[in-house]
Amino acid sequence: MSSTQGDLALLNDPVARQLLQSSKVAHLAYNWNDGTPRVVPIWFYWDGTAFVLAPPAKAPKVHAITNGTHVALSIDSDAWPYKVLLVRGIAEVTLVDGMVPEYALAAERYFGEEAGKAWVVTAQQLSAQMLRIAIKPEWVGILDFEQRFPEALAAGMASA
Repeated sequence: MSSTQGDLALLNDPVARQLLQSSKVAHLAYNWNDGTPRVVPIWFYWDGTAFVLAPPAKAPKVHAITNGTHVALSIDSDAWPYKVLLVRGIAEVTLVDGMVPEYALAAERYFGEEAGKAWVVTAQQLSAQMLRIAIKPEWVGILDFEQRFPEALAAGMASA
């Protein structure tokens, strides 16, 4: 039986699993300190319970994302029919000296093992500290433009 939008069980759906294992970046949405919205592309690592992001400690987003900040993520395919994993959750933020371990794992997923390890060596020289932002999903949605469409489009199709 198919899970409904919002159900965390959607993380086990084949569409979600494909996007979680892909080399697509996530798009992180949050509000800046003045209340205006921001969306930034960012690497992620899915550890099975949380999305782990690891920006440098001096990245601008660290001024707006603190423990308890509500954020959203999307991971999108780039070919039709588009596949989109939508996630809402609350950030848990930890300052880490050196490299966030999940960042190294993400680097290998994005670049491949050899190039990922080489990038980690370079990245360690660029920043002495990183922020570990763990986002535990509280709401999950999937759009696949085959069975699951945006709500307004689905309503229009149903009444047509």
